[in-house]
Amino acid sequence: MMDKSDKWKTMSDAAILKEIGAYVKHHRLEANLTQQKLAENAGINRTTLNEFEKGRRSNTLTLIQILRALGKLEILDIFEIKHQISPLKLAEMELSKRQRASNKKRPKNNPGSEW
Repeated sequence: MMDKSDKWKTMSDAAILKEIGAYVKHHRLEANLTQQKLAENAGINRTTLNEFEKGRRSNTLTLIQILRALGKLEILDIFEIKHQISPLKLAEMELSKRQRASNKKRPKNNPGSEW
């Protein structure tokens, strides 16, 4: 059985563009939007959207505009960089945490106030 991520690795760039176009077309039809209406909402030309859906032309800005108009920007979450701490570093941090408070010691040459 092929892993989902393996699917994309085996596809050509043109095939991936067609998949992205099919995704856009599917969600456009699901939202009951014409190409003209979606193009207007996205601020692009209808011909650009038509070509995009067919996987013929693409640019990142157009994709973002289309996803925004479809309300699907959340699929871009995959590009968010998440900083993770390794388990070893986390364990080190836990060990270095202060376990108890200590009394503050006065310097010997400073006798303190006389009040």
